[in-house]
Amino acid sequence: MASRIRKSLARWFRRVDLTQPTRAQRIEGGIWGLLVGDALGVPYEFNPPDKIPTPDLIEFEPPAEFRRSHRGVPPGTWSDDGAHALCLLASLLDCDRLDLDDLGRRLCDWQQHGYLAVDGIVFDVGVQTSRALQAFRSGTPAIHSGPNDVGENGNGSLMRVLPLALWHRGSDAELVADAQQQSKITHGHPRAQLCCALYCLWARYTLNGMADPSRLAVAGVRGLIADGSPEQAELEFHIRPDDEPIGKGSGYVVDSLRSARMVLTGSNYEAVVRGAIRLGQDTDTTACVAGGIAGLRDGVDAIPQRWRDALRGQELFRPLLDRLLARG
Repeated sequence: MASRIRKSLARWFRRVDLTQPTRAQRIEGGIWGLLVGDALGVPYEFNPPDKIPTPDLIEFEPPAEFRRSHRGVPPGTWSDDGAHALCLLASLLDCDRLDLDDLGRRLCDWQQHGYLAVDGIVFDVGVQTSRALQAFRSGTPAIHSGPNDVGENGNGSLMRVLPLALWHRGSDAELVADAQQQSKITHGHPRAQLCCALYCLWARYTLNGMADPSRLAVAGVRGLIADGSPEQAELEFHIRPDDEPIGKGSGYVVDSLRSARMVLTGSNYEAVVRGAIRLGQDTDTTACVAGGIAGLRDGVDAIPQRWRDALRGQELFRPLLDRLLARG
């Protein structure tokens, strides 16, 4: 009997790669990863790359001589990126579907009352997002409130979309459609919508432990858009997902996605988010977008404990994370 048990255990261990994080550890890593990345990037925001400290000095508390951004914000505080992602997660969990009007109300509650902001304090909001939320408050339906001009392609809908991929149980086509829909509240142009779709499939395939998930995401989106459509033109001529992912860390949605892909060559979570911040400019969003994927890839235990311990506002997101994990 004992011999049979040992043989069964041996077969089980051969089948299971214990070096890989579990699904739950990946989901935890995604949420922690985006929030830690965002908070780590906050004090470095708006600085050019040549002003950013060397990687070994990038911490929640920058070097004393560094001219930090948002000086009144305590170290370890996430910005609008993290708050908007949590608004989306809370809406999905409460509504059990993507409800654009509910999400719009939560985003307005964040802007006006500090909902899901650390200490209830709002200290950063994009111009385009602010205009979109004003339109929503004035009666424009959420699906039409986001500006859709070609010049309105900031990264505000990309920075919040990761929870959708972690919550979603539908097909790839349904996930892509929902990723595009959630963008419309603040960023209505097809380019921003497609970047959100690519990111969500990238996240889904990373969560599932698939090899080369960003390449698979590109193939997945290509297979879901019609030949000759405006969306295909946006994908192939503006997003150009087959190009080498060289990014500059800017607030442009395509550059934000490219920047994340570029720094994800880092060997571990810490290298990824520090690499994102070293690009300068929109450091919190680049580190949020890249950090979410790195957390999914490496699992929550790969995120340095010192950063997890020092992240503020944990009472706001832990109950939401617990509910997400309970979905399995």
